[in-house]
Amino acid sequence: MNQASVRSGTSRVSERIATAPRRTWDAGGIAPAGLAQLAGSIVLLGGAWPITKYAVNTGATPLWFAEGRAVLSCLAAAVLLGVMRRLRVPGRADLPALLSVGLLQLAAFFALVHAAVAWVPAGRTAILCNVTSVFVAPLSLLVLREPISRRRWAATSLGLAGVVVLMGPWAIDWSRANVLVGHAFLLGAAAGWAVTIIVVRRFPPRASMLELLPWCFGLASLVLLPLVLLEGGGVGRWSPGGVAALAFIGLLAGPVGTWCVMQAAVSLPALVASVGFLGTPVTGLLLASAWLGEPMTADLLFGSALVLGGVFCAAWPGRVRA
Repeated sequence: MNQASVRSGTSRVSERIATAPRRTWDAGGIAPAGLAQLAGSIVLLGGAWPITKYAVNTGATPLWFAEGRAVLSCLAAAVLLGVMRRLRVPGRADLPALLSVGLLQLAAFFALVHAAVAWVPAGRTAILCNVTSVFVAPLSLLVLREPISRRRWAATSLGLAGVVVLMGPWAIDWSRANVLVGHAFLLGAAAGWAVTIIVVRRFPPRASMLELLPWCFGLASLVLLPLVLLEGGGVGRWSPGGVAALAFIGLLAGPVGTWCVMQAAVSLPALVASVGFLGTPVTGLLLASAWLGEPMTADLLFGSALVLGGVFCAAWPGRVRA
């Protein structure tokens, strides 16, 4: 058999192997590292809700807590990067991510949520301000042109149905203007987070997300400071537990959880990330029930199950024919 025949036979075999039907798992662009970062953000930021509530209940002023948290997170991230010799000034390509995270995900989110908590119950606040999927689904279609499968539309529907059950709109006094304003603030906070996800996906920074952390928190602390000073009322009477809560969130949960959010926003499809973030308020509610003794009602259990079902539906790889 000559060499041409061998090459021809080999080519036909390779072609049959390449075109043979087989079943593979399609992760739909979902990286395992992204899912791990998403899980980390859910645990750390979800756990921050009952810890923050504990600090405020023991005398901390909400906006001062937010400012202290931003400052501590800025310092912690800066020291870590300094030790690693990776602390550097962001470049022009990093500005979209830096501005969107610092201004929308951190400063605006903190300001709107802490203003709303005076008029809206804490549990409802934790849920409504995390409903990013409402805004991410249309934005990802219009801005990112990301295809959204029927399975992920179903995941969004499950997650939002769970949010409706958890929020309990039938229990809201819609006749009170300040209640309506508070809910509008919470939706604004969720919209800001959604825009951040879209911006970071559309304009990924050249620097790593870790390298942007101190600058994002620094920008947020500068923007929040005038709001804190204008509010008045002083810093409050902080208990040792409140100080410990601020240290934990400012030095660990805040910077690490925010880094996980930023990384997940870059590495995961926008809709998967936004649906996954719905697990944050569920985690907060469950921890609040276990730690603070808040009642675990039937609607809480059912709504949490719907949200978690949406998270798993969005993240689970689909099986397709190759």
